Amino acid sequence: MSADKLVVRPFEPRDVDAVWRLMRELVVFEGYLDAFLVTPADLLTHGFGPTPAFGVFVAVKQHTIAGIAVHYRIPWTFDLRPVLVLKELFVAEAFRGLHVGSMLFAHLQAHATEIGASALRWTVLPDNEPAKRFYAAQGAARDAAWEHWTLPIARRI
Repeated sequence: MSADKLVVRPFEPRDVDAVWRLMRELVVFEGYLDAFLVTPADLLTHGFGPTPAFGVFVAVKQHTIAGIAVHYRIPWTFDLRPVLVLKELFVAEAFRGLHVGSMLFAHLQAHATEIGASALRWTVLPDNEPAKRFYAAQGAARDAAWEHWTLPIARRI
């Protein structure tokens, strides 16, 4: 690959530290650093092996990971087809405006099609207007049929 070409690919063990740093940057942006417990070792443990719990597409430009799309699969729902869930989409500040997010999102859509998914789903912070504009530009719309609910479960010590 040429040094200035952007390539999107699944993450590899050698990417773990850079992926973790971008995940942490997103957490800081979203304002819950005090609750962030993920370590690089967790990414290795849960992101690789025979049955990884999640996947990450990385956008690489100039030998640097410019952005990430963390995702996981719900094996099937009412229609017996999987749903692909985008957990985190984040582009490093130095690479914003270069269509990195669009390329990651397109790669995620292609992956959803590959696995026969019926939908690609994600959540957006209510006040993150730039993200809402980005997703709308990708052809997505707010899901008016469903509300996002959460029940926190206490950790066992």
